[in-house]
Amino acid sequence: MEGTNDYMKRKIRILVAKPALDGHDRGVLVLAKAFRDAGMEVLYAGLLPTPETVARIAVDEDVDVVALSLHNSAHLSAFPEVKRWLKRLGASDIQVVGGGIIPPSDKKKLEKLGITGNFGPGTPLELVIEHVRKVAKKKWKSDQ
Repeated sequence: MEGTNDYMKRKIRILVAKPALDGHDRGVLVLAKAFRDAGMEVLYAGLLPTPETVARIAVDEDVDVVALSLHNSAHLSAFPEVKRWLKRLGASDIQVVGGGIIPPSDKKKLEKLGITGNFGPGTPLELVIEHVRKVAKKKWKSDQ
């Protein structure tokens, strides 16, 4: 990147995914549209990708952020597994944001693992978008 302000002009590339067995896609599709409407370049991993597949897509597509969503209580296994795969693939700088049905005690566990946000149903879209912008900038700064 040329100057310090160049990263502010760059479009955020975000991968939206529902790793593991969770077919509830309405919320993630709403998020994908909101991210797109906010000027981000959005990729969707489709339903039921494995954590490895999510990480490989993220690396192959050179995304800044992976937004994960689950409603099936698998967040403590699937979200950290995506992080582990990103690390294995040499892409631990890709930021991971979580969401779905996540109990407050689990949110703290996920945060400790570097999975931020962990938003629940009803969270204002503006709050989620701002969080994604913040973590994308964190990745861009680490790229410099």
